Amino acid sequence: MVARVILEVALRKELDYLIPPEWEGRVEPGTRVEVPLGRRKVCGLVTEILPHSPLPRLKPILRVVAGVSLVTPSVLRLARWIAEYYCCPAELALRTVLPEAVRRPDADWRRRLHVRLLPAHGLLPRLSARQKEVLHVVEEHRSLPLAELLQLTGAGLSTVRRLEDKGLVEIVSQIEERDPWGREQILPSAPLPLNEAQARAVQAITSGLDTLAAGGMTVEGSSAEARAEEGVSAPVFLLHGVTGSGKTEVYLQAIAAALERGRGAIVLVPEISLTPQTVERFKARFCTGPLRTLVAVLHSHLSAGERHDEWHKIRQGRARIVIGARSAIFAPVQNLGLIIVDEEHEPTYKQEETPRYHARDVAVVRGRLEPAVVVLGSATPSLESYHNARHGKYTLLTLPERADARKMPRVRVVDMRAALRSQRGVPIFSPQLREAILQRLERREQVILFLNRRGYASALQCSKCGYVAHCPHCSVAFTYHRAGQRLLCHICGESQDAPATCPNPRCGDPAIRYAGVGTQRVEEALVRAFPRARVQRMDSDILQRKDEYRRILAEFRAGRIDILVGTQMIAKGLHFPNVTLVGIVHADLTLHQPDFRAAERTFQLLTQVAGRAGRGDVEGEVIVQSFTPYHPAIQYARRHDFEGFYEQEIEFRAQLRYPPFTRVALLTLQGRNEEKVQFVAAHVRRELETRIPDREETVLAGPAPAPLERARSYYRYHLMIRTRRMLRLVRQLAPWFDQLQLPEDVRLTVDVDPVNLL
Repeated sequence: MVARVILEVALRKELDYLIPPEWEGRVEPGTRVEVPLGRRKVCGLVTEILPHSPLPRLKPILRVVAGVSLVTPSVLRLARWIAEYYCCPAELALRTVLPEAVRRPDADWRRRLHVRLLPAHGLLPRLSARQKEVLHVVEEHRSLPLAELLQLTGAGLSTVRRLEDKGLVEIVSQIEERDPWGREQILPSAPLPLNEAQARAVQAITSGLDTLAAGGMTVEGSSAEARAEEGVSAPVFLLHGVTGSGKTEVYLQAIAAALERGRGAIVLVPEISLTPQTVERFKARFCTGPLRTLVAVLHSHLSAGERHDEWHKIRQGRARIVIGARSAIFAPVQNLGLIIVDEEHEPTYKQEETPRYHARDVAVVRGRLEPAVVVLGSATPSLESYHNARHGKYTLLTLPERADARKMPRVRVVDMRAALRSQRGVPIFSPQLREAILQRLERREQVILFLNRRGYASALQCSKCGYVAHCPHCSVAFTYHRAGQRLLCHICGESQDAPATCPNPRCGDPAIRYAGVGTQRVEEALVRAFPRARVQRMDSDILQRKDEYRRILAEFRAGRIDILVGTQMIAKGLHFPNVTLVGIVHADLTLHQPDFRAAERTFQLLTQVAGRAGRGDVEGEVIVQSFTPYHPAIQYARRHDFEGFYEQEIEFRAQLRYPPFTRVALLTLQGRNEEKVQFVAAHVRRELETRIPDREETVLAGPAPAPLERARSYYRYHLMIRTRRMLRLVRQLAPWFDQLQLPEDVRLTVDVDPVNLL
């Protein structure tokens, strides 16, 4: 027998190896093996078992690295689809679906010495006082770690060894699972009563599960990938519910229905900061009762050991529910029946390194390969998903009202141009926002302030000569961070000491000032304006340790924080009933970016942030500070009018042939010599013109300097391809991309369905 293997080195092809007789029966698709490659020994993953190979004189497999298959057949097919659709080597796609913590040759369970009580036989031998004390502790626990026993009793190892010699206890090596939630005390919860819209949504999803059980939606074979591209009929639901409409309860009861039918579930959340609250809700629901099962967690803030143990709990079938960020879509859930993508519109589901996959789209494809029901949930769906629902590719489910008939928050838009005219400089807080915060503090209610810019100030600027401190490696200004008095580039990480005077040698003015506002400056202004308020900032600068997310959210929930200031990580998915005011400090930050999705992102962000207010018994209020208060994205968000925004925005997309009417591939050429990059980009453009098959179906734009023209000392040029049939196009262009000869110092990246055009 012959094993076809993808190696963990960049070969862009699969190799055949003989299966030695001693390994027959242990090698199957998904098994990790060690094989010879020239004079080296490398690891790889078996993708196929063949009766013979067309190649003569095959080398044999050296050993099986893991005794079990690590990648299921459906995930293996999914990896092949990712490699093809996102134009990346298959070995990189496989490395993505199999986390490094599992892939490492030394990856294993953690073992610790435990002391276990043995059954008593006959009379108890004579024991010293210390031995009796140790034995009593072991009798109380029956079994406990040796280190913990020594710490509890203060005894030495020799005392325990003497008890072992007397046949009273035994010291054994035992697997100890690393559970990131092991110390949490979570109280069980019961299903909540559903309103009419929620009940309809759960019923529709349950019917989809029953259709799967009947075999009506099974998609098998290699044609599944092509059918996914064509948008064939499949159990995909778009759950469009306003903020606070009870989407999470729909998810929980849909998962219960999947478990009752013997199926597992994956739940994707866009931000790690959302994971603690989501995990608590799901563990509370499924930790007890007849559907009791382990809930596994997968995200990048886990240690390598925790990720290894969580992943293997899933593979062994002990954990039937998986919650995590985008990489959790590859979890090896047994008999997967339901995939939920919460806040499906979020750009964080897109990976910005190769392979540049979008977890939402991968979820839809995996649902068709398994098969499994897919639920995409959002209060502000992406235009692509909503367009698919409008045209019958997805089934639209709506939750038009908040749960328990609570009112949507009242939204006020403050024109900051008037505030600018009435006083010198740009105020951080308008009089309306300042007064609203004071009222909430007096009533002991909580406030969230949102600003999607971390740091203290967005630029260091001299008012005398106009000097602005720029990063030497990127075409962006430094951001000033008050802590440590540092200038930091948020693109490449370059850091410098903040100067005391203007660095311009012809100026040197000591009155250099900081322009713009960041979360640090908002926090400082709050402390000055409201000295008795307990203020906490929550952004990526302050959340360096993995438990900081949980700690801050727990303190906010417990009422020990009055005002929470943060970036987009506090904008969605969080449920705090005592928050009655949300202030959006600068609503225009995302509005004027050079991106066709700028208005859509602004509408989504404002709507999501506004949805954090009024989730309890008191009606909420939202104050939006804007310098363009009459922009349609802001006005539609003020009225919570997604339909109105969609109708206007979709017309603009149709006229310019932007998604969802086409799909986009963004080609980026970058190098240190700008003229060479520009020349190579023009050459690639000419080659593409001869290779694109259907010019009427395809729009080719560029080359042009990228909006972020220079990053990390590399000049960047863009070419954009828009087409209605992306899979067909990449299949035709992929061989050319592989063979394209570029100068050593110029690099080409291909991003299919990009979400970041900078």
